[in-house]
Amino acid sequence: MTFSLKRVNAILLKDWKDLLKNSYIIFTLAFPLIFAVIIGKYDDGGPFNTFPINIALVISGCFVQAAMVAEEKEKNTLRGLLLSPASTLEVLIGKSALSAIVTILVIVASVLLSGFETPSIFLFSLNVLLCLIIYITVGTLLGLFSRTVMETTIIGMPVLMIFGVGSLIKSAVNNEILLKIISFLPNEQFEEIISQLSKNGGLSDVINNFLILVVWVLVMLAITFYTYGKSRFDK
Repeated sequence: MTFSLKRVNAILLKDWKDLLKNSYIIFTLAFPLIFAVIIGKYDDGGPFNTFPINIALVISGCFVQAAMVAEEKEKNTLRGLLLSPASTLEVLIGKSALSAIVTILVIVASVLLSGFETPSIFLFSLNVLLCLIIYITVGTLLGLFSRTVMETTIIGMPVLMIFGVGSLIKSAVNNEILLKIISFLPNEQFEEIISQLSKNGGLSDVINNFLILVVWVLVMLAITFYTYGKSRFDK
């Protein structure tokens, strides 16, 4: 079966229509913008300057994606999509496209509202792209594991705590092993890359961080494809 942009576009348009009707998702998208306004006003270049961007990735990329997938399950329409002629790649791209577009728009708005000065546009964009793929795949998994939209909030709370405010949790942890594990999380790599770029660092200074993110991308894509395939053939 050949890859069909028409099928991907059909899934994207369906999700767009569903999004306009879903007040929960629209309300959720406002949170990163609120944080951006607050931090832009009170944190002039301080340590929380990148927080709106990271929280936009987590909330918009992960939670919105989870809510849209879970909504399909809640309405009993996901089964039809799973068994449709659309391939796994087409479905996952189609279901992720709207989340990606919305997240990018929220990130751009967060950057403008918070007054964040993006160092090295190319490397900054690559950093955001890799993290976006990671969080959208995590959101897809949360949606597949959830039975309802509201359930995504419950089972997704640990994700928000770990990926969203992991840096704050790290300051309260004394265990060296746990700190080492936290240091490999996507949000930590994101922060480290931004920190190095802000110090006029180049690709050579952040290549290891990018490699860790690439590993995260490959692992999460593999898990998502496997879970989707399992859901497709489960009774």
